[in-house]
Amino acid sequence: MAYLELNNICKTYGQGDHATEVLSNINLSIEEGEFVAIVGFTGSGKTTLVNLINGLLEPTKGEVLFKGEPVSGTSHERGVIFQNYSLLPWLTVGQNIYMAVKEAFPKLSKSELNTLVAEYVEMVSLTPAINKRPKELSGGMRQRVAVARALAMKPEMIIMDEPLGALDALTRGNLQDEILNIWGKDKRTALLITNDVDEGLYMADRIIPLEPGPNATLGPEFKIDIERPRNKIELNDNPSYKKTRNAIIEYLMGIGDERKSQASEEFVLPDLTPKDFVNQFK
Repeated sequence: MAYLELNNICKTYGQGDHATEVLSNINLSIEEGEFVAIVGFTGSGKTTLVNLINGLLEPTKGEVLFKGEPVSGTSHERGVIFQNYSLLPWLTVGQNIYMAVKEAFPKLSKSELNTLVAEYVEMVSLTPAINKRPKELSGGMRQRVAVARALAMKPEMIIMDEPLGALDALTRGNLQDEILNIWGKDKRTALLITNDVDEGLYMADRIIPLEPGPNATLGPEFKIDIERPRNKIELNDNPSYKKTRNAIIEYLMGIGDERKSQASEEFVLPDLTPKDFVNQFK
């Protein structure tokens, strides 16, 4: 039995002549401890997929199962790091995280909760800003608070909806490593939604493309046969990395060209620009 299962998922918005099927026939199985990345086009329905998995939305057809049970509503067992910050503006950095861990661990003492908050604030290098409110922070700093809040709840599954896109390259690289370190300690199941092929290759066990919508569906999976822990410096010279990256890019570009020929819409590809992966983090 898979840890997370999506069986024949369809999601439609609107009714009658105005109905639009955003996701169609989505089937996905993720094993316990696995790290999976989904790479998709802009507007392909990636966030809708995240909200279905987290229980914020219900599928029009099909079922979402977590540990063999139907997903019904949200749960701190499935921690989500969203694209936006979703911080309470009247609370400080520490207070935003404290509220989350208090909900997740109601039996811990105030002292224990504060220790947990301090640990994760330090992890994202925000200790000097722990008493500042969101309006006093940059966009990147707010996103780091959101990352710390989600991870501090120690969810059984981490679901990441393009959480690092607003960060500078160095901070993004550091947080990638921190997320991998946390994942590696107890192999929590992880799902990363991203538009960066290189990020998926560095972090995940396999990458699955989400084809552009409407009627978006999952494409073939690409297994990442690169030993962990992975070294950013060595990736550019790794034959498996090059082969897998080229295969994913070729597939995505082929899908994009096919869809453009069928409609007048312009589809925005994921980040496919050839680049030296290491130089992003210098």
